[in-house]
Amino acid sequence: MPDTGKSEDKLTMDILQATILGLIEGATEFLPISSTGHMIVASHWLGISQNEENKAFEVIIQLAAILAVVANYRDKFTIAHLELWKKVCLAFIPVGIVGLLLHKQIKAMFTVETVAVMFIVGGIIFLVVEYLHRGKSYPVQRVEEISYRQALWIGLAQVCALIPGTSRAGASIIGALLVGLNRKASAEFSFLLALPVMMAASGFDLLKHYQDFIGADVIALATGFVVAFVSAWLVMRLFIHFLERFTFVAFGVYRILFGALLLWGLS
Repeated sequence: MPDTGKSEDKLTMDILQATILGLIEGATEFLPISSTGHMIVASHWLGISQNEENKAFEVIIQLAAILAVVANYRDKFTIAHLELWKKVCLAFIPVGIVGLLLHKQIKAMFTVETVAVMFIVGGIIFLVVEYLHRGKSYPVQRVEEISYRQALWIGLAQVCALIPGTSRAGASIIGALLVGLNRKASAEFSFLLALPVMMAASGFDLLKHYQDFIGADVIALATGFVVAFVSAWLVMRLFIHFLERFTFVAFGVYRILFGALLLWGLS
């Protein structure tokens, strides 16, 4: 490949790549299958280097996913739900502290190998939890019914998601199931908990990468943003409808198969 000089310092993806990454971010951010893991793998397969400018692009599509939560749950943004948001903030504290203290070590784990292993581990955990909870009645049927203690336990479980491939949604949903939330309430609390987590992570990365937007392809950025927003908005709604009829077993199986496929490709 010829020497491209400083061209490597610009946003190095075309419209198709931006569309694919936006779709993956939106489709996987709120499902228990690790958006970070899929983004790492997709970038690797698409040949997109993990330079500072392309990392800045990921910040933009994460912001789109945040807005999708607001659009889907705008009825929760009222004074009447203040107690719920206090519990969301409490659940955010553990991952916020650990993420801030260990962010460099966490970034060092961003490899396809780590993602593959954690996909399989997470998939097995989902299958085990669903097996143990067969026919169980859950005391918490609505997300508003969650207690502060339950919120804290969910927040502690979410710390595991700092390992790439674990899935923030997956860790928080497993934590919620274990403390008594039903599947729908677990997913919805995970959606709401994504707001402070993603705002903190995206805000940190935005401060770090804001200069990298200078000279970036605005069309690619806008494309990724719109695709990520629409896909995230749609997936959240479909996911809730899915959980009204089915369990998380399919996601556990998917995680194991996808992780095994990655390990096979690395061998």
